[in-house]
Amino acid sequence: MKPELQHLLLALLTSTLPALAIPDAHAAAACKGTLYLTFDTGNMRHAESIADTLARHGVKATFFLAQEETSRGDHALDASWASYWRARVAEGHAFGSHTWRHGSFRSDSGQQVRYRLPDGHTEILDARAVCEELQRSDVRFQELTGRRLDPLWRAPGGRTTPNTLAAAQACGYQHVGWAPAGFLGDELPSDTYPNPVLLQRALDRLKDGDIVMAHLGIWSRKDPFAPMLDPLISGLKNKGFCFATRRAP
Repeated sequence: MKPELQHLLLALLTSTLPALAIPDAHAAAACKGTLYLTFDTGNMRHAESIADTLARHGVKATFFLAQEETSRGDHALDASWASYWRARVAEGHAFGSHTWRHGSFRSDSGQQVRYRLPDGHTEILDARAVCEELQRSDVRFQELTGRRLDPLWRAPGGRTTPNTLAAAQACGYQHVGWAPAGFLGDELPSDTYPNPVLLQRALDRLKDGDIVMAHLGIWSRKDPFAPMLDPLISGLKNKGFCFATRRAP
């Protein structure tokens, strides 16, 4: 073959190779199941380290936000947290309301709902007031980030009532709970539920489609579970799981 033809053939092959899109073995492997990591605000003590772990693993999560008091003395939706939430938006995570005041929906009475606040006081909410409780976090998140929440919400403690669910659905919010195996236990006492036990339990029990729930910081646990997120994600990936965000249909 003439030299000029050899050079032409080599050039054509070289220009074509990048377009062949040969996937690596990991990307080609089919997921054996999909899990949904979700985090409630809590006291935000480990918010930065959790975000770093998610970014390192390339995992997107769904965050549920309330105006909760944080370990630094402010609140999770104060302006002091704007840069944190903007960074999570830029990373492509999903976000839902966790109510504004992080109260507990206790029971229905007629068309109303008993709503117990963290300070122990109880209010009676009608459907409009339930919507306002969810929307206030939504409006605030847009003020901080320029983006509305996804049309999702999670009741504090997972406690809902028929009236609460109906009111939330009417104003556009779909409730997201968690799977029994998805309760990571980061709010349980660490002396009776040490981290290695909780980690192994999650690795053993989680299955395809499970929603996993933890907090960005919790007051009630002495030995925080947050450092276990790294081995948890690694272990689940090794078992063939992929991760996705929860987004309303």
